[in-house]
Amino acid sequence: MGEYKGKLNRQFPAKISTTAFTSIYILHLLKGNKKMYGQRILDTINDQMDARWKPSRGMVYPLLREMEEEEYVESWWSEPDKRSIRYYRLTEKGGDHLEKMKIKYKSSFREARKIIETAIDEIYQGNI
Repeated sequence: MGEYKGKLNRQFPAKISTTAFTSIYILHLLKGNKKMYGQRILDTINDQMDARWKPSRGMVYPLLREMEEEEYVESWWSEPDKRSIRYYRLTEKGGDHLEKMKIKYKSSFREARKIIETAIDEIYQGNI
């Protein structure tokens, strides 16, 4: 195969970054749950994606801190003196932000689905 000299597109197949996708998914999970801790968020994503994709701890925890700074989530320690488990809950502002992100990226998700479906149909004649 020849050497590729084009630019990399790290957002294929959609115009949405992994960080934005993970943010939407975390907020979505928190919307459906009263409270969750970081490892539970990671495990839930892993379970819902049938272990096919799981964001790293190095992505999720900084995102949670950023969301807290933006007041999209609030957090607290289960035992403040021990700093054992840190729980997160979606705020009203976070719920509003989630709805805006869903609107913003809806067409990107549709486009990604169409690209993947087209590739499957063309390459595998839909037989996978």
